[in-house]
Amino acid sequence: MTAAHRVRPRRIVDDTLTYTALIIVSLIFAFPAVWLALASFSKSGDLFSFSGFFPKEYSVNTFRELFTNDVNGLYPYGKWFMNTLYVAAASSLLGTLLVILTGYVMSRFEFKGRAGLKKATLLLGIFPGFMGMTAIFIIFAQLGLLNRLEALILLYAGTAPLGYLVQKGYFDSVPASINEAARIDGATQLTIFTRITLPLSKPMIVYTALTTFAWPWSDCLLPQLLLKQRESWTVAVGLYNMPDQQFARFAAGSVFIAVPIVILYFCLVKYIVGGLTAGAVKE
Repeated sequence: MTAAHRVRPRRIVDDTLTYTALIIVSLIFAFPAVWLALASFSKSGDLFSFSGFFPKEYSVNTFRELFTNDVNGLYPYGKWFMNTLYVAAASSLLGTLLVILTGYVMSRFEFKGRAGLKKATLLLGIFPGFMGMTAIFIIFAQLGLLNRLEALILLYAGTAPLGYLVQKGYFDSVPASINEAARIDGATQLTIFTRITLPLSKPMIVYTALTTFAWPWSDCLLPQLLLKQRESWTVAVGLYNMPDQQFARFAAGSVFIAVPIVILYFCLVKYIVGGLTAGAVKE
């Protein structure tokens, strides 16, 4: 028996074990999502009426009533959804701009205190965000910004540049010789940034926009802290405060809120891949 024939059975066994383990892990992670999707079709809507893990009877009324019946103003899901969309979209636009500018400046410019600023941002990143929530609440209360969606937008966008290191690393990969050639031709820094660097940085821009959109879209802690009026809640806060008797509504709202972010990902993933392949040759 040759060496190739001896290796083949071993490879078949290794592949079988690997794919079996992957299937088992996938089923474990997929089960909560499948269970939540099935729970959203519960006819009774009460978590305690389930037969084991799954509802006894199924109905599509929950999805219809999600937007048409707010239960006397207690669960205005449509209002919550629009609040979430407004906060996430505005935070993404402003946050992406600030992060990209911060990463570009830290990558391309030398100035006094640059090294210290990098170390300070790394140090601040060690501490979890909830440590400053009391201070945030007091500051926003004194400024009269409680129950204002704009306060969340400013907070999300203002803290986004602290995570500039990924963007800086990408700008570092863009050859400096391109900038030098443009400066010799008389281009200003703004022209270099807008007409040369940004077109080469499409995958990083898409990644930044997607991450800055996903954070406020699913965050619950900060909206729960700053938004005290029910009509100003985001979807995450509204779903968090739903009782067990409205579990089907909670499940339907959770499924529906996941749809836009999934669609956004599938719409942008081709630009990420295309931008990576196009930007692979920059010299």
